[in-house]
Amino acid sequence: MRVFAAVVPSPDAVEHLETFLEPRRDSAEFRWTRPEHLHLTLAFMGSAASGRIDGYVDRLAESFDGLAPATLALAGSLVFPNVAEARVLAAGVVGEGVDLLETLALRSRNAAVASGIEVDGQRFRPHVTVARTGGRFVEMTSWVRLFDGYTGPEWTIESVEVIASHLGEGARRTPRYETLASVVL
Repeated sequence: MRVFAAVVPSPDAVEHLETFLEPRRDSAEFRWTRPEHLHLTLAFMGSAASGRIDGYVDRLAESFDGLAPATLALAGSLVFPNVAEARVLAAGVVGEGVDLLETLALRSRNAAVASGIEVDGQRFRPHVTVARTGGRFVEMTSWVRLFDGYTGPEWTIESVEVIASHLGEGARRTPRYETLASVVL
């Protein structure tokens, strides 16, 4: 299974971001992330055995014990791999919850390894992917400038979702996400 642990922005945060993006969508030939797919990935597991997921969720719950909720807001932008040749446009995050995200990412990845699940080893950079270029490189200086003025409403990180991604099963052959568990802080 393709599985990931993620923090999902509040409905208000998603709606605010969508309102900001809506008039700008026609000006770029991006594949825009559907609102219901917006999330901050903490740990990505590209090939997890379904029989190990329950153990993973249990380890997550144990490792999050004692962590308190914290606030966060979507603000600014990130592009990957770089602004001159980008393939991904993302909203950044700000607030006291950024430190909590770092801790949640580390513990989510450690719980995967302890559960016998291989986890993607890329460096954690908190962001919410809003668009992809479809594989081609695009210069995105203007998009970075546009997002420099964006700050969404604060929301509280209260849980981490464990989500299965079923490729090609969603609308227009996008992934279909299935929440397998919600681990409350």
